[in-house]
Amino acid sequence: MQSIMLKAKLHQARVTHAVLEYEGSCAIDANLLDMTGLREYEQIQIYNLDNGERFTTYIIRGEAGSGIISMNGAAAHKASPGDRVIICAYGNFSEAELVNHKPKMVYLKEGNEVSHSANAIPVQVA
Repeated sequence: MQSIMLKAKLHQARVTHAVLEYEGSCAIDANLLDMTGLREYEQIQIYNLDNGERFTTYIIRGEAGSGIISMNGAAAHKASPGDRVIICAYGNFSEAELVNHKPKMVYLKEGNEVSHSANAIPVQVA
């Protein structure tokens, strides 16, 4: 059996650009891709914390060290510069792979600077 599990996440990234007339859907700073293991052309889900939009697109590599998170093409209608977004990628994992699976999660602060990283989310309490 295969399970679809969170592979990687950029938490509270700030959108820096929204470019309607640009090929490619979401440009992400290459350093952030390397930290999370996300890959160019990989399918991602984007959750916009500011307007509630949720959409699927793919990654293109952005300039390393630039902090770029650019919504391009149709995605430019779903997020505006300054919006806070969560960017997630999921993968299919076998039962054997799940034994050691830990997602790579990178938490960002203003300017898309890394705050910290983790591989588990704390248990939510009532």
